[in-house]
Order: sequence, then structure tokens, then C-alpha cells
Amino acid sequence: MFIAMNRFKVLKDVTADFEQRWLSRESHLHELDGFLEFHMLRGPERDDHVLYSSHTLWASKAHFEAWTRSEQFRASHTRASTGDNKPLTLGHPEFEGFEVFQTIRQAKTEAR
Repeated sequence: MFIAMNRFKVLKDVTADFEQRWLSRESHLHELDGFLEFHMLRGPERDDHVLYSSHTLWASKAHFEAWTRSEQFRASHTRASTGDNKPLTLGHPEFEGFEVFQTIRQAKTEAR
């Protein structure tokens, strides 16, 4: 498995705008082979921003890389901007990619 993450430092006074942009955007992730899950995370508040992170789980790094070269990727990122030029973040998102080498899951228990 492969986890692709982007960290966003969102300006405090526009967090609602940032969240609405993500909630209203069209995602094409489900159209790609190897896509498993997407999560948008709200993290800690700092002096000048609130930390957010997108977290996408893929079957493999190759599946993620295919996504970044796809027409769906271009369509999703073209529509990400509203064109109002209102800054929502402190700079560009910071990408982090991780290959999963260990997974521990909670054991399923039988209902009694």
C-alpha cells in the first residue's frame, strides 16, 4: 500500500472557505484502479494557520503515480481553484508519500 499526503497551512480566517472548497469539489479518485480511501484531516491550530492534511490510500505507489498522470488528476486540480484569487493557505501544500511496510488491524470479535 501507499499513502499520499498533502499538508496545507490554512489561514485562520478562511478555514470555512477552505473546507467548503473541498466539500464541494468533484473527485474522480473512485474512477482509478488502486484507489482505496481519501480523508481530509483538520489538525492543530497554530499562531498564523490551521494545519490540514489530505490522506489518500492506494493499493501501490504505481497506482498513485498513474493517478498523477491521469486525465482525472488534471480535471480535479483544474477545478480546485475558484478563480477568485483569494489566498487560503500559506504557500503551496507540502507533499509526503509513504510506502506501508506494516499494518496492524483490530481483531474482529464475534457477536454474542
